Amino acid sequence: MMKFAVPKLSRLRLAVVMLGDRLAVAAIQRDRVETFVIDAENPGAALRAELDARALPARTVAIGLARSAVTVKPIELPAVAGGTQDMVRFELERHLPIPADDAASDFVLLPADADVEGASEAKRVLIAAADRRLIDAALRLAEEAKLRPVSITVSAHDLLALVETDRQQRVAWLHRCGDTADLVLLHGSMVVFSRSFTAADDATLNTETRRSFVGARWRTCNAIWVSGDGASAAPLLDLGVPISDPPWSSRAEHRLAQVGEPRGALELAVATASNRTIRSLDLIPSAIKPRRFTRQELRTAGALVATVLLVLAALLVPGFVESRRLARLNGEIARIDPDVRAVERVARELDQKRQLLDTVQKINTTALQPLAVLRELTEILPSDAWVTYLALDAKGVELTGQAGAASNLIPLLENSPRLERVEFASPVTRGRDREQFRIRAAWEAPAPPAPAAAPQPPAARPPAAPGVRQPRANESPRGNESPQVERQGFPSRQPGAPRQ
Repeated sequence: MMKFAVPKLSRLRLAVVMLGDRLAVAAIQRDRVETFVIDAENPGAALRAELDARALPARTVAIGLARSAVTVKPIELPAVAGGTQDMVRFELERHLPIPADDAASDFVLLPADADVEGASEAKRVLIAAADRRLIDAALRLAEEAKLRPVSITVSAHDLLALVETDRQQRVAWLHRCGDTADLVLLHGSMVVFSRSFTAADDATLNTETRRSFVGARWRTCNAIWVSGDGASAAPLLDLGVPISDPPWSSRAEHRLAQVGEPRGALELAVATASNRTIRSLDLIPSAIKPRRFTRQELRTAGALVATVLLVLAALLVPGFVESRRLARLNGEIARIDPDVRAVERVARELDQKRQLLDTVQKINTTALQPLAVLRELTEILPSDAWVTYLALDAKGVELTGQAGAASNLIPLLENSPRLERVEFASPVTRGRDREQFRIRAAWEAPAPPAPAAAPQPPAARPPAAPGVRQPRANESPRGNESPQVERQGFPSRQPGAPRQ
């Protein structure tokens, strides 16, 4: 057999179809297909050994069940209030050959079709149920082969993964696997009914096909597809329906070209491995059933992601634009920062110099001038007065000393233009020949500025005599003669006299 190494980055899809005492296996890696059949007492161990021998690093497996081992039936639910799942669970007991508690089941809603014979407004579903022991055997097979099961489906229903369907067509697909024929009725891309029977002869095949139409409430169909072992259209010619091979997709044709014998069983394995869509009528236990999103859920998630992206764009794009603008502004600021720092330094120096100048001016205008005060006190005080202590502050001056007559100092100091409110700060004490005094005086307040003198109106001129013209304001009293200017303090020089 052909062997190939699977690259680690490629995903390998593995499918096992349980056909009674044998297994049909298909491994697909992109467009390369490897198929084989296992017929052993311990199929799980044999499958693991075969996968290792062929270097197939499979980790998961899709399990397909023979159509003959599963009950598939359309049922009509009563028009009562309640959930569809609860009503299906209630109706299973009447339609299964085994107790409903011992069965694994699933269902899909059938489309409403007014053209279907006997159609009504009641809700119709297609149920699939299998004995739980069969499901346990499939799970045990995967466990022995060290594989994780991802689905347990009816293998004949997975044939849809190999064709391109028309939504408006009703098709009967007859797939033969040895002496057994699986008939799948399709409405577009949906399975509405399926059967499995033994095709002993052509008459049985024709009769069972007609009976299957009754189960789907069909009078006829648009086409019949035939595939599998010994596919022949001759037994079905009496139905008056176009008969042909299934319209395989280009990828399915390439994969089926690599399938050997027995073709019917291996085609089912390839179909189960090729099914990557949402698997309907999946009988795998819900505890280990992988989470798969429906097409509607994917559309909703896509719309949600698009909305989130638009919201993020609306929130982030203005911020990005502002950040770019801020970056440009920061660049400009960094460029002119040295000049700004130089201007700020000059401004600080100028401010310091202005403060220093104000301080100097304030000192010159408000500070005391002790030399002038000492000079004036020296001129005012008599020669027999001695000053031993002199204190000057912003309020005034305080003198402490000795004098022959301390009371004579008060009027002398009062006459000073700098001092006022001259008084003794403490009582005068008498010594042997002098009086001890302590005098305090306040600084003379500056006199308010004198009001400006009002301008004197010009003197009125006496009226002129009749016939005498008054001279104008800018005219010389003597007409065109220039006025004589009186020179004071400087004697005039006679012509011919020598220069002084």
